Amino acid sequence: MRLLDLCSLIRSKNAGPFVLTFDFMCRDAESYATLRASGVLSPQLFAELYGGDPNDVLVVHHDRAEAVKVSMPRPVRQGDMRDSDSYGGQLYAPLVDLEVPGQQAV
Repeated sequence: MRLLDLCSLIRSKNAGPFVLTFDFMCRDAESYATLRASGVLSPQLFAELYGGDPNDVLVVHHDRAEAVKVSMPRPVRQGDMRDSDSYGGQLYAPLVDLEVPGQQAV
């Protein structure tokens, strides 16, 4: 299944000019359990997709909110000539169709 199948909201945004955050809000408890157990939202994944060191990527699981938050340094600072998304609002796009291993309870 895809990440979009498990999440009702997937977004990215700036957390200042040097940090990006990604939010993954699951549809329900079963979706969250599947996503969390898969381990697919790892520091290694974000380092590979966006560049950088996996040691600088923070993945936080919010059990009560059934959500995952990921924070990492921006690949380039906001407004840099090489910055393709000044607000960070489109950087989540490669994650939407990400395959999540495991089976969701029906």
